[in-house]
Amino acid sequence: MVEQLDYLNYINGQWVGDSYKKIKVFNPATGEYIGSVPDADEEHAKQAIEAASQALPKWSKKSAADRSDVLRKYYDLIMTHENEIAEIMTKENGKPLKESKGEVQYAASFIEWYAEEGKRIYGRMIPGKRENHRIKVIKQPVGIVAAITPWNFPAAMITRKLGPALAAGCTFIVKPPEETPLTCMRLVELAEEAGIPRGVFNVVNGNPEKFSETVMSDMRVRKLTFTGSTPVGKLLMKQGAEQVMKLSLELGGHAPVIVCDDANLDQTVEMLMAAKFRNSGQTCIAANRVYAQSSIYDELVRRMTEEVKKLNVGNGLENGIDVGPLINKEGLEKVGRHARSTYRNGMPSNDRRRVVDTVSLCSNIVCGNPI
Repeated sequence: MVEQLDYLNYINGQWVGDSYKKIKVFNPATGEYIGSVPDADEEHAKQAIEAASQALPKWSKKSAADRSDVLRKYYDLIMTHENEIAEIMTKENGKPLKESKGEVQYAASFIEWYAEEGKRIYGRMIPGKRENHRIKVIKQPVGIVAAITPWNFPAAMITRKLGPALAAGCTFIVKPPEETPLTCMRLVELAEEAGIPRGVFNVVNGNPEKFSETVMSDMRVRKLTFTGSTPVGKLLMKQGAEQVMKLSLELGGHAPVIVCDDANLDQTVEMLMAAKFRNSGQTCIAANRVYAQSSIYDELVRRMTEEVKKLNVGNGLENGIDVGPLINKEGLEKVGRHARSTYRNGMPSNDRRRVVDTVSLCSNIVCGNPI
């Protein structure tokens, strides 16, 4: 059983930030306090940039094989501590433990993949215009990479950014989400144990606006990778335009599912259940709404209703739980607004009671505080 986890920021191989006030982390299923991280300002972001800058020359000059060896050790350590990381994730995120274990494996797979793929960063020889000309293309690390990650996948959204950056010879700074920072802090402990050098992997918890403004205004940071909302992505594009920073943005979507009358309904329902209820519906590709042809509409609703009734809702640490709590009360209120809007805007009367029942069910498992 994981005990209370109170972490500091990790910069240049040192744990720092004891003097800052704390961002407190609570279990969304029980309201229990489970740990904290510093609520740091731009000073820690500046220190992380300096550390990453100092570490870049040596790390980037290592051979791809040497970097691969370190990443492979990191992968092995993550898998060795799979159950521990999954428990931390469930306690701070709420998702069922079986989903958390699946995410740890998924997160580790990025490290494993790039440990090998980094050895295949090939250049090219291009024929020139003249017979004695050859154009040689080589690939080099872009420089310091900064990352801002979301709370819904607190391990995988970090390793999918960290893995390619380190494999290519870049150094890395990440700002984890305020809601779920503890999984990241355990991952950085294992990175240190794996032998990732000081300054190569830095973690800065704190104010997201101050962090983004600091890294976007420093010419030494050459790339930003962000997963989150579209409005924030637009803001980051504006901030990065000043120095024409390289950006990788995975922004929010609004995904419909369209079911035609020739669909295999058994397969459709199975896929819809996974698309809608994985991580309590809190995924980037969650099915936001379903359009079905009228000839199969009633049957599809009937089958979906039967499957939803089978779901066990509760604390993700308990056995047999399929759906954990939403991340916080604000998340619940958003779901309620969506449901009430659908109810008011023409949902067939037979389905309205189901919407009310679903919102009532969710309200009983968020932070222990029913609406």
